Amino acid sequence: QVQLVESGGGLVQAGGSLRLSCAASRSGFSIGAMGWYRQAPGKQRELVAVITTAGSTNYADSVKGRFTISRDNAKNTMYLQMNSLKPEDTAVYYCRCGIYWGQGTEVIVSS
Repeated sequence: QVQLVESGGGLVQAGGSLRLSCAASRSGFSIGAMGWYRQAPGKQRELVAVITTAGSTNYADSVKGRFTISRDNAKNTMYLQMNSLKPEDTAVYYCRCGIYWGQGTEVIVSS
């Protein structure tokens, strides 16, 4: 079993930046691929970015060039650096590892 705890959400103005963190309860090497998802009010949860244990990444088109996913396997932690934030990035952001999900952290981008 893996417990995931997100942090770093908050309120930011459009054009600003935030860095989300996801701390896992198990070693990064034993976890495998991890990802960030988000769910805006009234919308379905969507993939934002994924990263493998080796560091290969993939991003949703809507965040390419603005968001960067990374992980520190020694610290069992995954990150999402979000730059040039837009109001449409407002959502609850969740980290995921296989069947396990974190509780989410809210990001609100004001215009």
